[in-house]
Amino acid sequence: MLLAPAHIRAIIRARFMDAAKVIGLLIIALILFATEKISVDLVTLGLLCALVLMGIITPNEAFAGFGQDMIIMLGSIFVIGAALRETGVLDSVGHVLARTTGGNPKRIIAGMMSTVGGISAFMNNTTVTAMFLGPVMGLARRLHISPSRLLMPLAFSSILGGTCTLIGTSTNLAVSGAMKKLGMEPIAMFEITPVGLVLFAAGLFYMLLVGARWLPDRDRPEADGTSTPIREYLCEVVILPGSPIIGQEVYASDFSVMEFQVIKIRRGDQDIEVGPHVKLQRGDVVLVAGKVQNLIRVKKIEGIDILEDIGLRSSGLEMKDASIVEVVLTPKSSLVGQSLRSSNFRRRSGLSVLALLRGDRTLSDHMADVPLQAGDMLLLQGAYDRIRVYEGNSEMVVISEHTVSQSAQKRGIAVLVVFALAVLLSSLDLIPASIAFLLVALVALATRCMTLDTAYENVDWRLLILIGGMTAFGTAMSKSGADQVLAQWILGWLQPCGAIAVLAGFSVLTVILTQPMSNAAAALVVLPVALQAAETLHASPRAFAITVMLSASISLLTPFEPSCILVYGPGKYRFSDFIKVGGGLTLLTVLLILLLVPLRWPL
Repeated sequence: MLLAPAHIRAIIRARFMDAAKVIGLLIIALILFATEKISVDLVTLGLLCALVLMGIITPNEAFAGFGQDMIIMLGSIFVIGAALRETGVLDSVGHVLARTTGGNPKRIIAGMMSTVGGISAFMNNTTVTAMFLGPVMGLARRLHISPSRLLMPLAFSSILGGTCTLIGTSTNLAVSGAMKKLGMEPIAMFEITPVGLVLFAAGLFYMLLVGARWLPDRDRPEADGTSTPIREYLCEVVILPGSPIIGQEVYASDFSVMEFQVIKIRRGDQDIEVGPHVKLQRGDVVLVAGKVQNLIRVKKIEGIDILEDIGLRSSGLEMKDASIVEVVLTPKSSLVGQSLRSSNFRRRSGLSVLALLRGDRTLSDHMADVPLQAGDMLLLQGAYDRIRVYEGNSEMVVISEHTVSQSAQKRGIAVLVVFALAVLLSSLDLIPASIAFLLVALVALATRCMTLDTAYENVDWRLLILIGGMTAFGTAMSKSGADQVLAQWILGWLQPCGAIAVLAGFSVLTVILTQPMSNAAAALVVLPVALQAAETLHASPRAFAITVMLSASISLLTPFEPSCILVYGPGKYRFSDFIKVGGGLTLLTVLLILLLVPLRWPL
């Protein structure tokens, strides 16, 4: 039976109201994301609840995004990065990058963006960002550069590099396939390369000349060296010949990057008080306070070493299979009342005391001369059977063990090789990327590159909630017809202004829709309407199709693009950072697309 006109009008009115609700929620979401007064994950979950309660989507549709393979892939990448960091591989890669770039921040950005963009032209940009995320973080730590200065250029270069070839992004392939289904010639491999190269070059120069000034500079130590009191181990670190730390001012040195509090410096027979302009020299013995995991990493960093560790190795003892344990001295310990120097502990026991902790007090004397007390915590290194002797005599109690061996970095390198193999196989579509990366994460855990607890701690759950929730929001836009409403508005408003104005409208609309929706989904939503508009205007359908495709591939305005999501947490970015830096670059690339596409494919 045919519906009466009144029923049709009611259905249309209800559908329009649903679209209006979704568009309204999108505006509210973008405002809340930009202000960040409420955490982005809480905003996302609140939006999902609102969409379900309004009847726009079902509960299954609301939470379907959390089961997509992208979530597994991102979670696996977090675990892989943690494994490479824990085994010291990232520090080594960062050292190589530092040598090749000379440590100059602009040279680092230029070299990194050029390399990443070139690779991204032939590989998935999210995968490329994942490959370079860890090494760039290691480089930032090594050169005392805030990661926030490098990670956004990394993500942007991978995205812009994908515009250079057909296989640069899945969006390009999706649009080319849709064009073929609509009876158009598919896009050739290098058809868009001239335009893509211009977009990438513009992005490179923009980041060097403009964006670099707006990038946030977070996680640097205060200029005056002030910090809150630290309840951490006391340790003596010696600066070796050729160390990059030589000549650095104490409060702006690599010790701050490694989260150490410098307490005192011993230079020969002289004690140097720490001041803002004191520079570190070769052979300095630096008294620091730091977390146990950071102290262990000192052993893997070139140019510095723990003083006691050097002494133990010089005595001829084999440390290859040594263990590091935290112990508490009991009142029965023979060490109580004596210092490490007076008790000759190292020579008698064959153990090295790497660090000392006493309650919540930060000690200011050199560790070897501190009289030990019951309850003191020591960080010991040596053969575990020797440690067991003291534990068996009730002189100390082992509270935690950190097994360290020279094979740790080898295991990390093995994980890096497996990761590279996974990238290659997933790029050739021989194995799904999510499965490939999950297998690498499992290899990292199986080879004991880190503990399971460490793996869970390094997953940025907030970002996984963000991307899963916004995927559901994209479903709401399609289901409610909000995307089609926006497209029809563009055509209606701009058609009187001519083909270029309409082309610009669809470009801007595509960029906006890529924020709540995936790039490919946004492009495929706009494409049919854009082609219909081209036919109405008697303009080139190919020019409209490629404009929509390229506009979907320059999602730089917000951190919703997967490559941007990867760097959002590690860079400690705010939502507003992407609007400030990425907004200008997005505007520049849109203008270039509108200029170059009509020249390459005349309207």
